[in-house]
Amino acid sequence: MTPEGKVKNKIKKLLDSRGDYLYYYMSVPFGYGATAVDFLGCYRGRFFAIEAKAPHGALTARQDMVLNQIRLAGGVTFVVVGDAGLDALEAWLCS
Repeated sequence: MTPEGKVKNKIKKLLDSRGDYLYYYMSVPFGYGATAVDFLGCYRGRFFAIEAKAPHGALTARQDMVLNQIRLAGGVTFVVVGDAGLDALEAWLCS
């Protein structure tokens, strides 16, 4: 499994622990259509997006643009790099 795949598994485990009140979708890039980040979802009526990165990874310009568009539209965004960012995501899910 890739380092980013390990991060995605940690995120999935955290999201799955929230039960019926959370819906998420993992986008699969095909190179055409609208660009998305790794996870899109809704939790208790709040839209969120998550981009996962391997340790020391960085957002691409396109990922940064998509996350900014989501924030401007009122969504909540998270960037999880390695284990950094998991605490912020968990705190938001518990709020």
